[in-house]
Amino acid sequence: MSTTEQPAQEPQQSVVVQPPVDPELVRQLAQRAAGEGVELAGPGGLPQRLTKQVLETGLEVERSEHLGYDKHEPASRDGENFRNGTRAKTVTIEVGPVELEVPRDREGSFAPKTVRKRQRRLRGVDERVLSLAVKGLTTGEISAHLADGYGAEVSTDTISTITDTVIEEMSTWQDRPGSRVYPVIFIDALVVKVRNGQVTNRPVCTAVGVTVDGERDILGLVDRARR
Repeated sequence: MSTTEQPAQEPQQSVVVQPPVDPELVRQLAQRAAGEGVELAGPGGLPQRLTKQVLETGLEVERSEHLGYDKHEPASRDGENFRNGTRAKTVTIEVGPVELEVPRDREGSFAPKTVRKRQRRLRGVDERVLSLAVKGLTTGEISAHLADGYGAEVSTDTISTITDTVIEEMSTWQDRPGSRVYPVIFIDALVVKVRNGQVTNRPVCTAVGVTVDGERDILGLVDRARR
């Protein structure tokens, strides 16, 4: 007696269906966002967390350069001066106040250039951070942006180290997960200044999504000249 083998059936995958968004809610969200503006460099625009990351990255790299060793290196046990935690500091930039954790050393001799002692207001930081967040910039262009902010007071090796760390931070921000539903998406373009030997104006495509709660989320900044 012969038997017929039945082909194995693959288990069916469950499909999650998102409930439809009320068209009236979409209309209200669009009107509200358009009325408030979706600028990237103003309050509620480019996340201040990104500015905080860039500034704190520069501060930590500067402290490592000052002490002569990186975090968790054995050299920290041999030197007379070493890391001594951080202290809170609020600085004001164009997008508003930013809470920073400023690194300290035991001797108190660390004098950072990223945010100087007793400095409370920084100018032009939002423009540089916005430019750094654009996908498509080369390592050389990012390094030039940072060098422009520090001037001649920081060595090229330090700028290179800060650049590598900032690129890693920016990649994490660019690849972060977003909301599953954006009832409203604004597509626009803006012009940012890119420094690489000389200053040039570069068109950047922007996409800003509005969640069902009315919060704005930057979905992407892409350098059109690189596409």
